[in-house]
Amino acid sequence: MRTRADRSDSPDRSVLLDTNVLLDATTPARGLHRAARRVLDEWPNRGVQLCVSGQILREYLAVATRNAEVNGLGLAVEDALANVAAFKGRCRFLNEDREVAERLYDLLDDVACSGKQVHDANVVATCLVHGVPAIVTANTGDFGRFGGRVEVTPLGG
Repeated sequence: MRTRADRSDSPDRSVLLDTNVLLDATTPARGLHRAARRVLDEWPNRGVQLCVSGQILREYLAVATRNAEVNGLGLAVEDALANVAAFKGRCRFLNEDREVAERLYDLLDDVACSGKQVHDANVVATCLVHGVPAIVTANTGDFGRFGGRVEVTPLGG
């Protein structure tokens, strides 16, 4: 797995933001809040194109609107949707079409993963189809199994 602590010094690059980056950016009490805000606020000014996908935004909405007692943010749906609109205003939206699905199936043939790991494989497939070379995440271990197909950039690392 290739990693790099800060993609922001590489102009004209694209990165896909993992769900946890959006959650951290939304919640000041989270440990990586400042790092997530830097990614959203500063990286585009340095030539980094931020990207999200439907899966990332759906996962954000699921956690953001889930009760805090069960590891959610407890936001009202209206507030979570306003946040999604703000993210979409700053990020390129990557469609998940038939080509992404086919790439996912190929990845699942090549890489041992099951259950929730299929979601990670879909994120990688989305990057590969759209030519996005890197994922920014607080959970770098989730993507190690994909053998350098994408660069994994640790949030706050």
